[in-house]
Amino acid sequence: MLNESKAMRWISNMVLGLFSAACLIPFALLIIASFSSEESIVRQGYTFFPEEFSLKAYEYLWQHQLELGRAYGITILITVIGTAVSLAITSMLAYPLSRRDMPLNRVWTFIVFFTMLFNGGLVPTYLVYTQIFDIKNTLFGLLLPGLLMNGFNILLVRTFFLTSIPPALIDAASIDGAGEIKIFYRIILPLSMPIMATIGLFQAIAYWNDWFNGLIYITDTRMFGIQTILTKMVMDIQFLTSNSNAAGVNAGAAIAELPSTSVRMAIAAIGVLPILIAYPFFQKYFVKGITIGAVK
Repeated sequence: MLNESKAMRWISNMVLGLFSAACLIPFALLIIASFSSEESIVRQGYTFFPEEFSLKAYEYLWQHQLELGRAYGITILITVIGTAVSLAITSMLAYPLSRRDMPLNRVWTFIVFFTMLFNGGLVPTYLVYTQIFDIKNTLFGLLLPGLLMNGFNILLVRTFFLTSIPPALIDAASIDGAGEIKIFYRIILPLSMPIMATIGLFQAIAYWNDWFNGLIYITDTRMFGIQTILTKMVMDIQFLTSNSNAAGVNAGAAIAELPSTSVRMAIAAIGVLPILIAYPFFQKYFVKGITIGAVK
């Protein structure tokens, strides 16, 4: 029986190790490709053992350090503010939905659920935000659309409150004279750190990876976030390389020397690296939060 248990544990470790390797290998290949020369990628394709290493891709990005630095600052600002405000809105909406004594509880819950199935569509949404809220070419264009549009997170937090916070605890606090706001901030939130960390990570990743809002609401290049400016660089490089013949002999030769493929890998590397660094700090809350708060 003991040997059988050891064998099962060994097999489980092997399977999980293979899954982990399958997740890590693409990132390793991405990093190596970003340090490979353009010629070796063209000759060999993407490989873990390139013939020639090169820093040209990062030198190209370094030439745009001012734009990238400003874009990093904007993205960090939007990610921090957006995550904090989104957590506040999500938790404050989820808490009353988790209270069975709230009038019309099921109706409000259905309205939140309904937003997961249907929305107004891109054109009406764009017109509302630009004509009514006037967020075009402002930082609100990167911040506001991501705040109120995720019913899944609200239902996840509501389920966590329902299944993890005993109603007797709320009743006891109420008998002791605590109001709803005091119960929420002094009792509910401190007991909900796993789900708060999980939803915070979801929102932080969503804001960090967002390039679409910058594409449709921002035309001033000084206000681009990091993902938007990296997307624009990729599009510019593709346009230049595909039109190098029309640019003249000298310009065409300069464009031909652009490390277009390795630059794309370098752009992906610097875009995803901060999230990879931040993830281990949230990992201990992540599994517990997503398991307890999952919609059952």
